[in-house]
Amino acid sequence: MKMVMKVEGVCCPNCADKIERKISSLNGVDSATLAYMTQKLTLEISGDPESISNDVEKIILKTVSKAKITKV
Repeated sequence: MKMVMKVEGVCCPNCADKIERKISSLNGVDSATLAYMTQKLTLEISGDPESISNDVEKIILKTVSKAKITKV
């Protein structure tokens, strides 16, 4: 299943890579790509979408406290 989120407030490509790596390590996440230029997070998941979405939001906000996350 594909999940897409808009992640505003990521300040640099390094932060985007850090978020991508942390999200990729979650159970139920098959792949994660955060494009810094478009601020678009694309996930391929095989787990519970609601649970994964909550975990993803926690990771993003822990890394970039002022991030704004919108499900697309």
